Amino acid sequence: MTIKYLTKNDVLAACIGGSVYASGGGGFYEHGLEMGEAAVALSPVVLKTIDEFEEDDLIITQTAIGAPAGTTDWQMLGKDYIRAVELLLEKHPHPEKIKGILTPQNGKSSSTNGWLSASALGLAVVDATGDIRAHPTGKMGNMGVANDTTYETIQAVSGGRRETGRHIELSVQGTAAYTSKILRIASDLSGGFIAAARHPLTVSYIKQNAVIGGLSKAIELGYCILEHQNEDGSSIIDAIVKHTHGEILAKGKVIAKDMTYTDEAFDVGKVKIKTESDNVTLHVQNEFMAVDSQALGRVATYPDVITLFRAKDAKALSTDEISIDEEVVVFKISHKHFPLSTGVKDPSVYPEVENVLGIDLYRHAFKKV
Repeated sequence: MTIKYLTKNDVLAACIGGSVYASGGGGFYEHGLEMGEAAVALSPVVLKTIDEFEEDDLIITQTAIGAPAGTTDWQMLGKDYIRAVELLLEKHPHPEKIKGILTPQNGKSSSTNGWLSASALGLAVVDATGDIRAHPTGKMGNMGVANDTTYETIQAVSGGRRETGRHIELSVQGTAAYTSKILRIASDLSGGFIAAARHPLTVSYIKQNAVIGGLSKAIELGYCILEHQNEDGSSIIDAIVKHTHGEILAKGKVIAKDMTYTDEAFDVGKVKIKTESDNVTLHVQNEFMAVDSQALGRVATYPDVITLFRAKDAKALSTDEISIDEEVVVFKISHKHFPLSTGVKDPSVYPEVENVLGIDLYRHAFKKV
């Protein structure tokens, strides 16, 4: 592969394409633009395929942990992303083996996760993701290490407002399952959204367990949307449907939105939409995790991509952007149309979310109902 340097246009495309894969979460669009543009302005940011590394090179994951509905007083600066990676490097016995950074998911800002740290610290951005769409728990993007008691990880976080005394820096070592719980608590204490770096894994492991090419899929979708940006909302959505092999599940008006922030830094609730002939409910834990139709029953379930577009301009809406009486379009990409990581296929990562939402996910997604 010819060396690919990420550009300001790539930042825009990643955030726009990522907003579809965000499935209602995936961070904040303006934050993603700000961090991505800072990265490409600081120094050249190299995007590498996984095949451009040695098999025993280590790749780390960079993410933001917390609730994306804008209900909390969070602050996460560019230096927090960099500091989280520095904390991991300081704790790792062989930091020189860490050569790249990947994002655990695509999203409004999460598609540019790690770009600034890579730029500042001389690492590469890796064209792979832990999950092609956004998800609520770290386990879902952990590429199979979520409940592996033989794998000892390092996780580090930095974030929170310094002027209110809520800024936190923390690094922990242990199994992924238990250290992830600590990071969730840290996110809540810092204000609900915090920068994290975690899970040094070999390139050989990444090849077998991540979504290879997952980041470029978001960038390519973003460029597709930009080609149609001067068209009306319906035409833009049609272009997205064609590009992704997606489908429109419903068109209608938002009649209810009930969201609650939890002390584990989750936004949990439901969004209800009335169509001409049906009522549709979107179940939310940070992201849209399932869609139930009153007439048809379950019509979409994670890991399907589930996006709620504002009808007039095809803006992909996060839960904080949804307004009562707004005309919207419910969109789905079946998970059969994109690769899945090991973490997404692991049945043990689902009960935690199923218990919060009070619905089944795994059996709908992977087994006959």
